[in-house]
Amino acid sequence: MLVSTETNINYQRIENAIRYLEENFQRQPELDEVAEKIHLSPFHFQRLFTDWVGISPKRFLQFLTVDFLKQKLQDSKNLVEAADAAGLSSQSRVYDLFTTLEAVTPQEYKLSGAGISVEYGFHESPFGTCLLGTTERGVCWLSFLSEEDSPKSEMEKMKEHWNQSVFRQNQELTSGILSRVFDAQPQASQKLHLLVKGTNFQVKVWEALLRLPMGSVTTYQGIAEKIANPKAMQAVGSAVGSNHIAYLIPCHRVIRKDGVLGEYRWSAARKKSIIGWEMAKSLG
Repeated sequence: MLVSTETNINYQRIENAIRYLEENFQRQPELDEVAEKIHLSPFHFQRLFTDWVGISPKRFLQFLTVDFLKQKLQDSKNLVEAADAAGLSSQSRVYDLFTTLEAVTPQEYKLSGAGISVEYGFHESPFGTCLLGTTERGVCWLSFLSEEDSPKSEMEKMKEHWNQSVFRQNQELTSGILSRVFDAQPQASQKLHLLVKGTNFQVKVWEALLRLPMGSVTTYQGIAEKIANPKAMQAVGSAVGSNHIAYLIPCHRVIRKDGVLGEYRWSAARKKSIIGWEMAKSLG
């Protein structure tokens, strides 16, 4: 069994603090009150939060307000449109240089991963415990565990997706990859490749997600328009929800057009944490 480490405990404290701040945002609770709720001294809570994201809890929460996110939606749209108008492809953006995507062949899709070897490991990340799987052709799985999930149940989800593949635990290999995944300033020389298994439509949606710069957000409509299928919002939503490589294929950057963050396969609270963390890092 996987034993909770200090890193994972600290992330749970941060998530609980974000949840409490959001629930009580109207009355603006003081630092002491929030710290007490997560069983830390005000000094240690402030230091923990600042170490995690680089800004104060109150400043962080400003990134998650509806008004801010509605403005961010427009800013993100303008940024992408300006890049397109200037003839800049996704290769012009650092994150896209960092991440490339390959889909399994139709025959491999039919065989459900037969002939593919997956090496995996459980690790602590800025957003709690995660399971990472990788192949010779790239990262093929990344998921976050909730407090209710066991490593065994999370493994079953990965095995169900790649159900004909061979699996082997390799903590050393996956640890090295994970250290690059959450680098806020990735280097093009350390490019990460992804291997995905999905329908042609799903792959188009995931490719569109990769073109979203860190710190930006979009809507299901925005993705549908990007893949030249503006009426396919429901199908886009399904494809976003089917993403099996969390964070690297940034489905967390898709929010509702009214500025509400909405649901997330790996919990709504984690989605808030990731979006706020990315926005803070992108300003740094």
